[in-house]
Amino acid sequence: MPPGKKASRSEAVPAIAAGIELEKMRRRVRLSRLTLFTAIAAGPVALAVAMASGPATARAAAPNKPAPVRTAAVTADPAGYAQVFIDAWLRSSADEAGSAQARLAQSLAPDVALPEPAADAQSKLRSVTAVRSVQRGGDAWAVTVAAQYTDGTVRYFAVPVAADARGASFAVTGAPGAVAGPARAAVPASPYTVHVPSDGALSSTVGEFLGAYLTGTGEVDRYLAPGVKLTPVSPVPYSAVVVREVSAVEEAAAAGQVPADGTEVRVLVQAEARGVGRWPLAYELALTARSGRWDVAALEAGTVQGGGAR
Repeated sequence: MPPGKKASRSEAVPAIAAGIELEKMRRRVRLSRLTLFTAIAAGPVALAVAMASGPATARAAAPNKPAPVRTAAVTADPAGYAQVFIDAWLRSSADEAGSAQARLAQSLAPDVALPEPAADAQSKLRSVTAVRSVQRGGDAWAVTVAAQYTDGTVRYFAVPVAADARGASFAVTGAPGAVAGPARAAVPASPYTVHVPSDGALSSTVGEFLGAYLTGTGEVDRYLAPGVKLTPVSPVPYSAVVVREVSAVEEAAAAGQVPADGTEVRVLVQAEARGVGRWPLAYELALTARSGRWDVAALEAGTVQGGGAR
């Protein structure tokens, strides 16, 4: 149409109709997309329904099916459940079936009778701890629970428990049985067989590091290898630390001088912390030689100490 010339009514009507139809198509596309996104959020089943019933534009926009949602497998361990039951069961009595502990024990194991402890029993239950869980097959488990009494006695009970595969439900399936405690395991030989001189650079570094770590004397960071982060114990538990013995795996730790840069050693430190009393402590450290000094590269506690030659 030439510039400046107004469209006739016959020409304007088709243009308006075309614009309305185009807007309807856009609305259908937006609606189809909204339906598709909602179905994806709702799950695979809803998505399948939307794909089957939605308009052609929605089907063409989603050529690939969504991947199924995978959940991590849950290991059913009824140790805590058995521990709660034994605690309530040992604190309850058939003579006081209405007590809170008796009601709890019966709610966990309705078919298990309550005990009848002697009225003049001197030792009282202090705490219970699950020490072993064994899956017998399928949903059946046996949990060994240790019961510690105020007189220092420790008794062990085996509790039969059923647990579903997801660990979502548990049930005590029978009365507990008194059993012998776990046998003491053999202590493996210690790999720390190299004696480290107490007046050497390594023992000195270890003593200063533990002093900063446990007593707040000095900065821990100055003893750490580059890139290593270690937060000191807080609040400060001790006023002093004395290193009693340092032993190592590698012979390089026993040298009087600091070896070449990059030399790595692992040591076991036997120390005594002082403050409110005296406390024997042990730490496993990894150290690295750098610029004529030893840097602490790693720290662990609760390591094997005995059984090895010195």
